[in-house]
Amino acid sequence: MTMDELQPGQSAYITAVGGEGALRHHLLDMGLTPGTEVTLQKIAPMGDPVQMKVRGYELTLRLSEAQKIDVDHVHEKEAEAPKQNVRYESIEHPGVGELGQADPTHVHDEKTAVPKGGKLTFALAGNQNCGKTTLFNQLTGANQHVGNFPGVTVDRKDGTIRNHPEATVTDLPGIYSLSPYSSEEIVTREFLIEGKPSGIINIVDASNLERNLCLTMQLMELGIPMVLALNMMDEVRANGGTIRVNELEQILGIPVVPISAAKNEGIDELVSHAMHVARYHEPPGRIDFCPDSKDDKDPVGAVHRCIHAVAHMIENDAKEADLPVRFAATKLIEKDTPIEDALQLAEDKKEAFEQIVSVMEKETGLDREAAIADMRFQFIGRLCEKTVVRPHESKEHRRSVKIDKLLTGKYTAIPCFIGIMAIVFAMTFSLLGAWLSDVMALGVDAVIGWIDKGLIVAQINPVVRSLVVDGICQGVGSVISFLPTIVILFFFLSILEDTGYMARVAFVMDKPLRKIGLSGRSFVPMLIGFGCSVPAIMATRTLSSERDRKMTILLTPFMSCSAKLPIYTLMISAFVQRQYRVFAMVGLYLIGIVCAVIYALILKMTKFKGEPVPFVMELPNYRLPSAKSVLHLIWEKAKGFIQKAFTIIFLASIIIWFLQTFDLRFNVAASADQSMLALIGSLIAPIFKPLGFGDWRVSTALITGFTAKESVVSTLTVLLGGDVTSVATLFTPFTAMVFLIFTLLYTPCVAAIATVKREMGGTKAAVITVIAQCLIAWVVAFLVHAVGLAFGVV
Repeated sequence: MTMDELQPGQSAYITAVGGEGALRHHLLDMGLTPGTEVTLQKIAPMGDPVQMKVRGYELTLRLSEAQKIDVDHVHEKEAEAPKQNVRYESIEHPGVGELGQADPTHVHDEKTAVPKGGKLTFALAGNQNCGKTTLFNQLTGANQHVGNFPGVTVDRKDGTIRNHPEATVTDLPGIYSLSPYSSEEIVTREFLIEGKPSGIINIVDASNLERNLCLTMQLMELGIPMVLALNMMDEVRANGGTIRVNELEQILGIPVVPISAAKNEGIDELVSHAMHVARYHEPPGRIDFCPDSKDDKDPVGAVHRCIHAVAHMIENDAKEADLPVRFAATKLIEKDTPIEDALQLAEDKKEAFEQIVSVMEKETGLDREAAIADMRFQFIGRLCEKTVVRPHESKEHRRSVKIDKLLTGKYTAIPCFIGIMAIVFAMTFSLLGAWLSDVMALGVDAVIGWIDKGLIVAQINPVVRSLVVDGICQGVGSVISFLPTIVILFFFLSILEDTGYMARVAFVMDKPLRKIGLSGRSFVPMLIGFGCSVPAIMATRTLSSERDRKMTILLTPFMSCSAKLPIYTLMISAFVQRQYRVFAMVGLYLIGIVCAVIYALILKMTKFKGEPVPFVMELPNYRLPSAKSVLHLIWEKAKGFIQKAFTIIFLASIIIWFLQTFDLRFNVAASADQSMLALIGSLIAPIFKPLGFGDWRVSTALITGFTAKESVVSTLTVLLGGDVTSVATLFTPFTAMVFLIFTLLYTPCVAAIATVKREMGGTKAAVITVIAQCLIAWVVAFLVHAVGLAFGVV
């Protein structure tokens, strides 16, 4: 039978992994190799995808992917027997990566070593969601954002190791292997192969070595000096487990350091080992993971012979291509296209290579990719038997199972998601956020009043006073007053990220998103888009398909970012009664989502035909939000908002005030209608007249919104003389709604467009995005206005 036929609670053993290409290879690297036991834990509320337990962790697959995996020996998995406290003889510490303590005869060559103070570069590599960014922050003192879902880091980040100004460490995106599957994996692989760092710090989740060590083995094959950091050891010990570090060091031949990145435990020792192996160029003591078997019938022995034969054959080619021989040999056997292209083997070697591989496949009964994966995981299995004292089921996992019964239950998942988002919106836009914004507005008005009085007392020139009060203070102050709303929104988004709920939402929403041509993995970037479009667009790098990446990027601007909140709040406060304001705000978000769905369907039927990327994702355990992480995210977003207010908004307010104050001859304009700004706005206003707001002040505000959406509010405030309540003179309640729909849908800010240009590879894509968003906004607003006119609404 195939894996999709399993029922919840049933276990089986994999006999074959079907399919082809990068997805199949990715599944093998995730541990789905022949002979592996898998257990179906849960089916998503809408019937697809499914959640499997394999090698001690949770993995989600669609039924279409599970259908390609053959299984047999279906059974009910027995409860694990209680751990026996078996005594064992501990070996002496090998002293790997230290000053030769283990071998007194070993002497380091100071002549070839990097001199003290010489530049060293380190790559920080590991699986997704294993704590890389947390460790990076501890190593460097940085404050990079961390979250509890796969793919938080999507680009490399550099920092200097504390107390070691000569050492730079690069935080790389999380990967499961060195076989390129998604764009962030390509970033990591290129840095490791082409960047040639002095050393690698490989961080692994100590609670699941079996999955994590597959990447470790491939990193060791690169021959780069390396240290293994066993992260989350505090959790392992708390749940009754341990890892025999000395034995692990002896078998792998690299320094192994138990750490807790979150608690800053073991970091100094880790740095010490890393600096040592890098300075003295100490490569891993082992790159051969095959057992020394002489049995011709031993399948792993067949893989062993194949790898060594290929390594001997391509040795000169690998050196010419500047590739590690062992790494090149295993990747060549795995049908790694970039390695094949780099080696450029002669035809006679290609024929000999194919013959060697066909012999291995015949002896093992496995194809080349499955044989290599099986060899790795057999080695890891033997290693874990010798070094890992398995813990009890962790309290984090028990807690996650209980919570998931509610949050991903068949009948409760969708209501829970709606309820959670309703709480977020109510707290942000009606209760706490709105109240704090009102308090902030009173404080801003008071400060502006004091500044105005001070300038009058000082007898400052009226024009200069107008610049300071009516231009700068009113423009910047109008935006600053909305800061509490932004902070509250990011507070809740940060909690959703830190708890691990975002990954569950992707699991639940995969099937409905597939109907519009996307994967559930696209839901996380779009959800981040409610905070800010820039990180949301960058988060699409976790998608392995270019089609899905580009499609998700084009849909992200439909998610109302926090920069639009001041516009919504201003207009809704002016035209909607207090008890209905939350519903009006939620309605805007829903309109954006509906427009995104319609646009996605159009893209699916035209430019982006095809199937969405497979849904293969690890589900992390739920964790209590880190107060430090939440406060850090809030501070970063608040700081960014304030910086924008005192840079972009500040400059825009001055320009708007200047153009509104003076006429073409640079005389003080008799009225705003005779100013340079009125002339410019009047040229643009006809575009918006069919939408019901043809006033030059409105068109001017929309143009400034191209730089930053908050500028719309600051511009209107300056043009209305600081009296935002007089916005009612520009709109009726109906045209205000049309205006809100237009601002909801039209082009995102300059920073977001620049990110689109970078992620989609060119100016053309960015220009098309701007034009498309403006056209969509104009057409939708026009249709709403036309319907209103038809029904006599003005």
